[in-house]
Amino acid sequence: MTFLRIAPAAAAVYFALTSPFAAAQQSQPSRAAGIELTARVDPPAAANAAAAAPATSANTPGAVPAANSATDPSAVISNAELMKNMMEMKAEIADLKAQIKARDAAATVSADAIKAYERDVASLKAAVSPATTVTVTASTPVTQDAAPPAAQAPAPAPVDHVTPFADFYWGWLNGNPRTIDCPLCTKYFTPEIRVDTNYNLDFNHPKDDTINGSSEVFRSQEVQLEQLGIGGDLLIDHVHARLMTQFGEYSVTTPRNDGSVSRGQWNLDDAYRYLAEAYGGYHWDKMHGINLDGGIFMSYIGLFSYYNFDNWAYQPSFVSSNTPWFFNGIRGQFFLTQHLKIEPWFINGWQSYARYGGKPGLGGQIKYTPTGKINIISNNYGMGEDDWGIEGRTRFHTDNSLEYKYYDSPTNTLNRMAFSITADAGCEEGSGVACMGTASHKVWEPATSTTPAVLYAKQSFLGWMAYNRWWFNKDRYAITAGGGYVNNPGRYLVLLPPINGATAVTGSAYFPEDPGQPYHGEDGTITYDFMPRQFITYRVEYGYRHSDVPYWAGRRGSTPPGGVTNAPIGSPDDFTCTNGSSSFDSGMGYTPMPWLSYSKEYAANVAAANAVCASPAPGSPLAVASFGAGPLTLWQPDMRRDQQMVIFAILVKW
Repeated sequence: MTFLRIAPAAAAVYFALTSPFAAAQQSQPSRAAGIELTARVDPPAAANAAAAAPATSANTPGAVPAANSATDPSAVISNAELMKNMMEMKAEIADLKAQIKARDAAATVSADAIKAYERDVASLKAAVSPATTVTVTASTPVTQDAAPPAAQAPAPAPVDHVTPFADFYWGWLNGNPRTIDCPLCTKYFTPEIRVDTNYNLDFNHPKDDTINGSSEVFRSQEVQLEQLGIGGDLLIDHVHARLMTQFGEYSVTTPRNDGSVSRGQWNLDDAYRYLAEAYGGYHWDKMHGINLDGGIFMSYIGLFSYYNFDNWAYQPSFVSSNTPWFFNGIRGQFFLTQHLKIEPWFINGWQSYARYGGKPGLGGQIKYTPTGKINIISNNYGMGEDDWGIEGRTRFHTDNSLEYKYYDSPTNTLNRMAFSITADAGCEEGSGVACMGTASHKVWEPATSTTPAVLYAKQSFLGWMAYNRWWFNKDRYAITAGGGYVNNPGRYLVLLPPINGATAVTGSAYFPEDPGQPYHGEDGTITYDFMPRQFITYRVEYGYRHSDVPYWAGRRGSTPPGGVTNAPIGSPDDFTCTNGSSSFDSGMGYTPMPWLSYSKEYAANVAAANAVCASPAPGSPLAVASFGAGPLTLWQPDMRRDQQMVIFAILVKW
């Protein structure tokens, strides 16, 4: 029986040493439905395989134990004797092969037989010349109690050198989703579902639960559905389309920041409020791809994505939160190389469903990824007239970001680190404002023979933000720290607080956004993410924000006494009078006084409004509305210079 156990292994050694055909066969993967056992044959060593110390090569999975390095001279078999024994066994081997082939297909090789093969091959290793490989293959099926086959390393996936940005993993980027699998995809349709739910704890505790100054968080101490997005991408015969809805808070808060809908007829804010993205177009297989799309598409000015699942933080800094999330227009995408995209835009305006003035907006993006560690994006915008009711005032803006992955070690606990930095600059020119100015934000243009003297106010934007992210345990956990700064005289990109229901259309007397009025802000956040699966993120974030003027909602809130949601007291653009339980429209708005500093200008307006509330003019709308209400005083919202907040969010994306 020992002889029969040795026979197959000895035969393999014989053919490995003497047959070029056998050697060639060994270089090819086995197609037999069995177990492949491979052993490296080392220099002569002890024939006692039972005493061998185990040793496995990383390059040869399933390697059998190597023989002990100690040599017993009495046990050494010469090559000539071994060859002679092999020749004598040749006939019996042929017999054995015939018997094996004749067995029923369900016959099995037991684990004991395989172990016997391993011991016999180990014995032969001590007797044959170095650097020879013996392969023993059992082609018959193996039962469940047999030794399992050695795991074979999967072949590396082929690298896509054609599809834009497909040759590297970009799930680490800020503003990019990390999902890889698409369990619901079909040949023509890639579905997408997003759910964003949050709970925000504002340390100012506004009594009406209204949060100011954000395009991401809107209510305090309540569980709110920020977005339910349902849609996907369709591609058939080079024609493609994308749809993504925005049910939830986004369907109200995003249209609220667009003042262009007040120009002309038709309620465009109602027409578009449930659409985050909706566009269609055509794809050409030229260069590395060309797309031409029309409709509502995402803007990545400010780096962060509109969808919080994709981002490193929930509340981004001003440079992102106060710049466009979408455009309505036409775009082209030219992928000149696999790593370079040029994307021009012809759009209605700066995050607007319609045009504010007489000119459309022009702009574009350049995206370049020289390596899998670097992402460079430059967005630029100009020509558009983007201030409601003001003709001839042109906006310019440049937004530039660098993302760099400076550490990547998948097997370590701290497995990845990356940072992003973004710098923005912009201004408006014309109709009473200028890109440049003095320290007081005023520019005096003397009169000429054809034009009168004009006092121009500086209207500009300068800001930056930077973030660093650490990933742990194969991207299961992550921590992000970052923040930024903004200087925006004229406040044309500062988000208007919703005081008494104010919107971008109405404006607010309590937070005027007139030329030259100052705004400086800084913020910082620390974010912790738990990502048990690629499709879900549990997020906790602490944030602090500061401004140099009262801006954030305080404990008394932003709603006047008697006011309710969607029913402001009179015009939100006017000051409000109150008797403590009811409120009335004063009929007086904010009056700019460019010859004064902002603090003096605001104080003068408040004093005038106080006088109107205390003594309504007989027969005025205020006097009529407040008849019998008792003494009135000027109501003022509780606005603070600082805000601290903790955000809890559950983010899902398929």
